[in-house]
Amino acid sequence: MQHQLRLARPVSDLSRTQVMYVHGLRMQVLGSFQNHEGFDGVMLGVADGTYHFEFTQCRSHPVSPAPTQEDLIVFYIPGTLEWQSSCADMENAGFKSVASFNPYWDTNGRTYEDQDGYRIVLQNADWRSDVVGVT
Repeated sequence: MQHQLRLARPVSDLSRTQVMYVHGLRMQVLGSFQNHEGFDGVMLGVADGTYHFEFTQCRSHPVSPAPTQEDLIVFYIPGTLEWQSSCADMENAGFKSVASFNPYWDTNGRTYEDQDGYRIVLQNADWRSDVVGVT
């Protein structure tokens, strides 16, 4: 059985967030909605992917984003050239490169922050290398 994952987050500027994530993470718009019970939103991901982001704004009661420095989404990119290209895409899309709160992520990766403080780590490794031997 293959599971699907949706990461839902409130944002301060839906249009800006959409542009940043489409360009920075090479995502596409999978769907969107306007004034659905007071919410506007967009779903971003990759075709046939097993995950996607949902970013929302509430029209009547804005919800302020409240991420922490350890609220991370990690993308594993094992190829060095692809990882370097992905890092450049993030910076060109307006993500800010920041030092990770946990220095582990700075060893083989880079941490980026969007305008709301949500953090994305681009890890230059295979994901299995981070779970082997971890208990």
